[in-house]
Parts: sequence; C-alpha cells; structure tokens
Amino acid sequence: MQPILVSACLMGRPVRYDGRAKTLHDRLLSRWKEEGRLIPFCPEVAAGLPTPRPPAEIAPGADAASVLDGQGTIRTIDDTDVTAAFLTGAQLTVTLAQRHGCRHALLIDGSPSCGSGFVYSGRFDGIRQPGRGVVAEALIRAGVAVYTPARIEDLAAALES
Repeated sequence: MQPILVSACLMGRPVRYDGRAKTLHDRLLSRWKEEGRLIPFCPEVAAGLPTPRPPAEIAPGADAASVLDGQGTIRTIDDTDVTAAFLTGAQLTVTLAQRHGCRHALLIDGSPSCGSGFVYSGRFDGIRQPGRGVVAEALIRAGVAVYTPARIEDLAAALES
C-alpha cells in the first residue's frame, strides 16, 4: 500500500496560522487513515513556527519556484521575512516523503507552503491567484504528485493505477 503525505490541518490538527484545523471529512481520507497509509505533517510547525502565527504570503512578483531558487521571499502581514522557516519546512517535508516512499501528497490549498492550485496575492487582500506554495513546488520537483482536497478522487485513481 502506497503511503500518502497529508497536510496535518486536513486531519483535524489545529496547526494553521490561525490556530485552527481545516478538517477534511471525506470517505477516502477516512479509509486511508484506517489503512494506516497517511503521513500527516505541517511544514511550518516542523520548521519551528508557532501556532498561532501571523499570516504569511509569497511576496508580490515572486512564486514558489523563485522562493526555492533564492529569488523570492515569504513575508508576514507585518512584513517580517519568514522565508528561511518556509524553506526549512519544505526541505523537511521532502525528506519525510522520501523516507516513507511517498509518491503522492494531499495538501491544503491556498497556503504559501502547501497550496498547489492557488495561493494568495502577497498583498493580504484575500485575492487568490493560480500558483503553488513552496512545499508543493519542492515535492513536485522531488517527483511527488500533489493533490488538493478538491482533487481527492484523482488521487484515489492514481493510487489504483
């Protein structure tokens, strides 16, 4: 059985920036949990950021690839540069995926770490834009397929093939 890396907040753990969870209630996730396939993680917490913590976004004009390549930043709402912590979280996540042989990940969308379909504009204005977070980008670079909760059926199909 293939292990699946999963955002801890989707599993009900209160690790998000606001100190809450974003629990995903889905029959597939429940089944995979019963099968012992899930590897929950929170890259920000693993990197030492507190919960709760100030919201952070990839700075305007940058994207996850540029942040990973040292050319972009991630900043909090009060303009604190938290890039180093997010990069540490991304590396820890890739290492965890490799250690467990994960070829698939189910990540919360919108996060500057885990977002894989969209992230926020970097202006803390609530505007979504297509893009990835640094963990999603790092996992994809490492050969791990990344899915959002909206694509959980696609993940199930990939696991069956």
